[in-house]
Amino acid sequence: MTVANMITVMRLVLVPCVIYAMLSAQWDWAFAGFVIAGVSDGVDGFIARHFNQQTKLGAYLDPMADKLLLVSVFVVLGMVGHLPLWLVVLAVSRDALIVCAVLLSSVMGNPVAVKPLLVSKANTAAQIVLAAIVLAELAFGFEMGPVRPALITVSGLLTVASAAAYLVAWLRHMNGYGESDPSHGR
Repeated sequence: MTVANMITVMRLVLVPCVIYAMLSAQWDWAFAGFVIAGVSDGVDGFIARHFNQQTKLGAYLDPMADKLLLVSVFVVLGMVGHLPLWLVVLAVSRDALIVCAVLLSSVMGNPVAVKPLLVSKANTAAQIVLAAIVLAELAFGFEMGPVRPALITVSGLLTVASAAAYLVAWLRHMNGYGESDPSHGR
């Protein structure tokens, strides 16, 4: 196992620790774990690219670790009332729909390659910033005024836009129109 893969596995192990800290209202530990996971994601990516440690296992584990942490943090923040449930349901549903679409297209013998769209990257960035700000507010006992509500709105809009873009790309792929690359022609 490469160093990059070991760091990714550490991120996977960190997820239940962050969630436990959140459920125990140990917001400082939850925030620290979230930040460590974020920094280690950058470190393992750097190591994988610059030291030729990119592996098929890492290609699966890395996004899984990222998504597992972000979805888990969103769900817990929603459960304890620090994020609106509509946003949590929207974010989780979008991810579930993408996974279902990929699985369905594979089962139907027409597999689709999922390539992150610009709107999807913006969505993920907004969700990460939102989660980090909420955890920081809870950890350090401050509020950033209108920042959280604005990020909630932006995250909601980007989640809907991202889901719609992936749905359109998937439908085009399944109907044989254009390339399977969702960004084709944009």
